[in-house]
Amino acid sequence: MTTMTQTRPNPMRWWDYLTLNAYWFAISFMWNSMAPLLLPTLVQNLVPESQKGGALGMLSAIGLIIATIVQPIAGAWSDTRTTPLGKRRPYIIGGTLFDVVFLVLMVFSGNYVLLVLAYALLQVTSNIAHGPYQAYIPELVPEAKRGMVTGVKQFLEILGIIVTSLVVGKLIDQEQIVLAFALIVFFLLFTMAITALFVKEKPFDGATPARQIVAPKTSLWQTLFHSRDFFLWLVSRLAILVGINLVRNYILYFLRDVLRLPNAATEAGNLLAILGVAVALVVLPAGALSDRFGRKTLIVISGILGIAGALLMMTASTLSAVFVAGTLVGVGIGIFLTVNWAWGADLIPGDASGRFLGISNIATAGAGVIAGIGGNLIDNPSLGYNALYLSAAICYAVGTLIVLAVKDMKR
Repeated sequence: MTTMTQTRPNPMRWWDYLTLNAYWFAISFMWNSMAPLLLPTLVQNLVPESQKGGALGMLSAIGLIIATIVQPIAGAWSDTRTTPLGKRRPYIIGGTLFDVVFLVLMVFSGNYVLLVLAYALLQVTSNIAHGPYQAYIPELVPEAKRGMVTGVKQFLEILGIIVTSLVVGKLIDQEQIVLAFALIVFFLLFTMAITALFVKEKPFDGATPARQIVAPKTSLWQTLFHSRDFFLWLVSRLAILVGINLVRNYILYFLRDVLRLPNAATEAGNLLAILGVAVALVVLPAGALSDRFGRKTLIVISGILGIAGALLMMTASTLSAVFVAGTLVGVGIGIFLTVNWAWGADLIPGDASGRFLGISNIATAGAGVIAGIGGNLIDNPSLGYNALYLSAAICYAVGTLIVLAVKDMKR
């Protein structure tokens, strides 16, 4: 069975860069609202103060374990089946519509158990859409343009962070949390419609023709060890994303507990906006530079910036110092997410991109699960935020060292 009908490739136009990536904006807006802002607020309203860190960590871990399982299954399933609506489109539409249902359940949950249930179901449906959607770039885009297209993808994701940061934090401080969830629903439905209407599921001119798919019976173990380089890329991605999550996910509690800011949610939003601007400035040049000069050097630079930012957070006692650390981390995140994702697309079979990029979510979601230990660190008076940020720096360092052993196919 081939993955798609052999049709004449279509030229890639400027608006294709946007329509291919529009849904990434909504995904970014939703999850960057959830992890650092909405989930901490919902949890703090539903559990005792002394348990908030552990409760947030457990909630995040449960959701991300589900994401780790669902996303590769959904991606692999869409690799092997074509419907009248296409290979990927039905999952994007259906998953998004159910996202709306569970977002409504979350905001009106009223107790911690119902919040966990609604959040878990949101992870299921969101990843049913996410797994097939992320296959579009490696499946449709020529390798020579992949870094630039990925740069646009990352730019829209960062734009999601910036909009989140400027809007959601202020809404939380104004106790307008329902409106924050309404914005998530709007962006999901709007960008889903763009994707469903304007993305044509056939390769652009210059893309590698579809070949035989990886057999459905291929096991998780075989996919993980598809190649030495893919496995090491996955492990390095896991370690660096753990570092990113440890720095980012607990910033609202840091501003409240350490700096004791009365408007912590607004300042957390401002910090995330600065981080987002820093990322936005580097994603497009990073993608283009990696197409020309290779991926590895840029990833190493991003790791060094992440280590510096995490260590600076250990000594930060003013909001200005936190902003400086956030800028370093933000630039590192922008380089890493753009170049690392393009690198992963280089290392996988283009005709099984749904399966392999779904498996890559073991690193993406798994990092969120592991970063849940940060909640226990900050709840422990003898460890606290210094242990949190030292752990982040170590994770950055480990991931950067591992990436040195991965073959750079663009060099």
